[in-house]
Amino acid sequence: MAQNLTTVGFDADDTLWHNERFFQLTQDRFAELLADHADPDHLADRLLQAERRNIGHYGFGIKGFVLSMIETALEVTDNRVPGEVIAQLIAAGQDMLAHPIELLPHVEDVVGQVADRYRVILVTKGDLLDQERKLAQSGLGDLFDAVEIVSDKTTPVYQDIFDRHAEGPQRGMMVGNSMKSDVVPMIDAGGWGVFVPGQLTWALEHAEAPEDHPKFYQINDLSGLTDILDAVG
Repeated sequence: MAQNLTTVGFDADDTLWHNERFFQLTQDRFAELLADHADPDHLADRLLQAERRNIGHYGFGIKGFVLSMIETALEVTDNRVPGEVIAQLIAAGQDMLAHPIELLPHVEDVVGQVADRYRVILVTKGDLLDQERKLAQSGLGDLFDAVEIVSDKTTPVYQDIFDRHAEGPQRGMMVGNSMKSDVVPMIDAGGWGVFVPGQLTWALEHAEAPEDHPKFYQINDLSGLTDILDAVG
């Protein structure tokens, strides 16, 4: 299998830097603001329903999240939510869009080591401007041979990306914290998928692990990636 792998793709949010915890903090604030209208569990369910409905309209990212919070606030208050609450939700979204980048453990060293041996690409989804900002602030930009910011991560998307930046997905690997977005569709495209569980995972990113597949791996953090690369070749 020597030289079988030529290109390694990395997810960004919650694989290279913290992200989901800011969504959780904002959702906690959302629950506080709507405490007089819905209990936290019910509100969380309604928000998740709104996010699921709205992905096709707004895509992934902070802006869609804020719009889904506003929509949910209107629903649970029968359109009587105070304007001040809406203003605070918008302000919370703006705070999320400005939060500083904090790299996860081992990221800079491991990505640098991988870049010395393989072509390295960043494959991420979400708001274009926000993802570009986070990459610029991360200090990792020079390590990547290519950056792909996509509306969603599906098998055809990975097929296209690795056709353009590698010799096809069969010679590519995707590393990320989402089983649904980073691992399963990449394996379905013919490549390797490496799952790095995050501390927090958005409910809509859960999927069953392809545990019996020979190209599936799981590691606790990125420090375990080099052993996988040594084994794959």
